[in-house]
Amino acid sequence: MTAPCTEETLQEIGNRTGFPTHAAPRCPVPPIFVSGVWRCGGTLLYLLLNQHPDIRLFFESDLPVLWPMFRIPGGRKTWAEKWEYWNASVSRHGLDPVRLTAPATSLAEAFELAGHEYAAQQGKQRWGCKSPSYYDRLADLACQFPGAKFVIVWRDPEEICRSVLKAAARSGTSGLWFARPGTIHKSVLASRILRKQVEKLLRMGACVHQVHYRDLVGDTANVMRRVCEFLEVPFDPAVTVLKTADRSAVFAGAHHTLARGNSVDASKNRHDPLPPKLASKLARYQALWKAENGAGKILSQHFPQTGTTKPSLWERATDRLLFMALRTWDLAPRIVFSLLPLSAWQTYRRLKYKDEQFIRRAITNKPTRSGVQETKESTKR
Repeated sequence: MTAPCTEETLQEIGNRTGFPTHAAPRCPVPPIFVSGVWRCGGTLLYLLLNQHPDIRLFFESDLPVLWPMFRIPGGRKTWAEKWEYWNASVSRHGLDPVRLTAPATSLAEAFELAGHEYAAQQGKQRWGCKSPSYYDRLADLACQFPGAKFVIVWRDPEEICRSVLKAAARSGTSGLWFARPGTIHKSVLASRILRKQVEKLLRMGACVHQVHYRDLVGDTANVMRRVCEFLEVPFDPAVTVLKTADRSAVFAGAHHTLARGNSVDASKNRHDPLPPKLASKLARYQALWKAENGAGKILSQHFPQTGTTKPSLWERATDRLLFMALRTWDLAPRIVFSLLPLSAWQTYRRLKYKDEQFIRRAITNKPTRSGVQETKESTKR
């Protein structure tokens, strides 16, 4: 059984984040969260799980990262419209804006409303979301959604960095995020933050199941059987193949090329050489994490025995400071977007990209369904 968050834990997280954790309802069908560091293989697990007859997950909806929106009255009223403008989630998932206009007093209420609507489209009961954006906020989600189940996907940091470099080299807008300064540095250290979050989930008594990417692609049937057991749903062979997977909500862009394939295969560039400086840093951190975790821990179970020295205290300190600065740089746009009116954000994108729909066009080709207010007006007429 999953132990609920204690009052002390709820209060601690509420004070730190500003979440109204006391108001989070105990959902009769708790959500499923699939997360891990970016480029970890979470999309593959998402595509497989969504073929289960009773499960339907959002693809990187990221509504929980816009939590400040629910701390201001205006944000709560327009949450669906702003959510759509953030990453086209309403359109990508084919949600009806009218059905999202019910008053939502908290993030939990809004996300549950959208999640149940999305699952009900296909007559399914279980809902949730896959996103790497949750890797550093899993404990917060556990308190917002008591009883939620977490499936964590691990991948060796060197493979993550290799995949990030490949994604950054893609032409067009698909590689913009991965090409940002500092992304490789975050990719080295993000697994540590994920590990800390998982450890906190376990201390809280949350339901957690951990999967390694190599096992997922190498022994898909058995891994998915164990995932189904964890989620307490019957195993269905459909969750082991990609031939009929629904990719309609997946972001457009060349960085999702493997996700559009029909076979569960590991990346062919798994052993491509990394830049020497990056390879050396990764080796030092792998030595550190293997010593900290022990060989049996899932993060370090595939690390090689190289005898490499661990990073010095100075290197660890400076790396963490830089990582904290980069994380702050990532968090700032989410907070600003949540607090500013939508018109201000439209003006910003129009000035920066010469097109207020630039981000949306890079994400999906689906027609917009953001006109919540317009739809309400037409319904009245």
